[in-house]
Amino acid sequence: MVDSVDDPLEELANLPTVAHPVVSPDGDEVALYYDITGRNELHVIDAESGDLEQWSDGEVPRNARWYLKWDPNGDRVYFHRDEGGDEQNDVYALSRDSEVETILEMDGQVTLHDVSEDGEALLVGSNRDGQMNVYRHDLADGETTKLTDYERAVWGSSFSPSGDRIAYSTNETDDFDNRDVYVANADGSDPGNLEIGDVGAESMPVDWGPDGDRLLVSDNTPDLGRVGVYDLADDEAVWFGGDEYEETPITFLPDGERVLALRTRDAVTVPVVYDLESGEGRELDVPEGVTSFGRIGPNDVCLDDDRLLLMHTTPTKRPELLVYDLEEDDHETLLEAEYGPFDRDDFADAEYFTVDSDGVPETPAEAVDHDPSEELEIGCLLYDSGERPSPSSERSSDEDRDRSGSGRSPLVVMPHGGPRGRDDKSFNLYVQVLAAQGYSVLQVNYRGSTGRGREFVERLIEDWGGAEQGDVATAVEHVLETRDWVDEDRVAVFGGSYGGYSAYWQLVQYPELYDAGIAWIGLTDLEEQYETTMPHYRVELMEKYLGTPDENPDLYEERSPITHAENLSAPLLMVHGINDSRVPVSQARLFRDRLEELGYEGGEDGDFEYEELGEEGHASTDQEQKLRTFRLLSDFLERRIGGEVVAVDADDD
Repeated sequence: MVDSVDDPLEELANLPTVAHPVVSPDGDEVALYYDITGRNELHVIDAESGDLEQWSDGEVPRNARWYLKWDPNGDRVYFHRDEGGDEQNDVYALSRDSEVETILEMDGQVTLHDVSEDGEALLVGSNRDGQMNVYRHDLADGETTKLTDYERAVWGSSFSPSGDRIAYSTNETDDFDNRDVYVANADGSDPGNLEIGDVGAESMPVDWGPDGDRLLVSDNTPDLGRVGVYDLADDEAVWFGGDEYEETPITFLPDGERVLALRTRDAVTVPVVYDLESGEGRELDVPEGVTSFGRIGPNDVCLDDDRLLLMHTTPTKRPELLVYDLEEDDHETLLEAEYGPFDRDDFADAEYFTVDSDGVPETPAEAVDHDPSEELEIGCLLYDSGERPSPSSERSSDEDRDRSGSGRSPLVVMPHGGPRGRDDKSFNLYVQVLAAQGYSVLQVNYRGSTGRGREFVERLIEDWGGAEQGDVATAVEHVLETRDWVDEDRVAVFGGSYGGYSAYWQLVQYPELYDAGIAWIGLTDLEEQYETTMPHYRVELMEKYLGTPDENPDLYEERSPITHAENLSAPLLMVHGINDSRVPVSQARLFRDRLEELGYEGGEDGDFEYEELGEEGHASTDQEQKLRTFRLLSDFLERRIGGEVVAVDADDD
């Protein structure tokens, strides 16, 4: 029971977490990041026995943001490392005898895309020359060659099985929403656009077929994402799914006759296997929740022809590794989740519901007035901190919350980041930290979120700070109107990254709704963000959604929270990592300075509080750094709105 734990924040921060599992080339082992020792380290687990071996000892990053990749010989694992979370990665390799080798150092950000099947070359993405393009690094001579030189970012490059070709995606059209699949020679010459789907849709290469004659591709031409197999000889694609649910291809299975995909259904994600000959797909028999995979590719997911490595989680079940047997249609646990002093019953479960929103809530807009947008069904998740029974004893009647109004919970509204992202029925540590302290939590998949198709995502274009923020506020109003156990006088908003932008914006646009706010690594000045973020974020995020500041200066100014800072009327905590390269710390500093110019006072008893996090960038999975953030959140919320359930008389309703 949470109440019996001396320091629940520390215990929650210290729960060991698995990240980026990837199957070895022979299928016998799984490499992964795991912080069972208290620090993120690279471990390898035996796929049959489950025995766990630690390979690293402080050589890998504290923050497990970036993925791993095996060398084809199975003797070492490639990883990314930066300086203090700044994401200016270089590539390294760690061997079985714990020897670390520097593989590739370049200016800017470097991300490992693929390793050739002969192990002689790497494909990496790098913004060394400005935009994110593809480079080939030959391991024998250490030479690095630039293969592409596009104005738009290049994503997802991979070698063909024979190593004589590469596939990748980029955009050469005038339609900013477009993304196409290209195949080129291994030296980058003779690139050809496969022209999959319509102009304006997004297509991506995902995996090569075992014989190199086909590509597994994704495409959202019909709106919902679909799975395709493109025959390179016939120049033709065969499509699977995409008619009812958003689906994402993952990999060819080793036999080349089946493909693995993920299907999104409301707030859950399930794995699906398609038979290429019959076209039939079947959902795998896993519990309701969210299934995910590590890196994409047959040697990254498949233990053998019929066994897959899955990661599975629910709101109350922490991520664990499963081995799924396709022939038996059953699964077993390879690595169980750790719960420390907690039981699963200690964690708050999620209620999924929808609200109808036209983007204009009843609460007055103080920054920007909007005309109503199209009314849409907006998905939400609500975590009731009072729903959790004690696992050690039955609650007495006076401990139970009376739904007629004898006790009211504070509410924390938690918009997701991205903005291309979504909240789902997976375990969210930040939600559980809040729930453990008595805060109920609301998450909103506003227009622009993923999982609902291309049209839903594109509704956010040229409308940051518009109808999507109205969706959030409408969901808050709905909860306050329909859940009498939520205290309308103790509502806070908390978000990170684009969720941090949302927190700032909710506070200046709908100040009547909120009694406190926490903006973590959030955007405040959109033009300054455009000038200081990494090049591929500038183009693929800012320009895609807002155009350039020269093209749309009024939009950049109008939708910047800093423009409307004088509307702030609730206590605000600003938290930002000093090494953030995505959303530089200048975003928080500018807003702080603007508040001071307006006469707002800082400090624990003031109008705002400000914290910069050293040795940290755009968030962190490190246990000590998570705990630091948890304590900041907890202390601020306790002082500003209080986490206890407040008793009220029924007559007050």
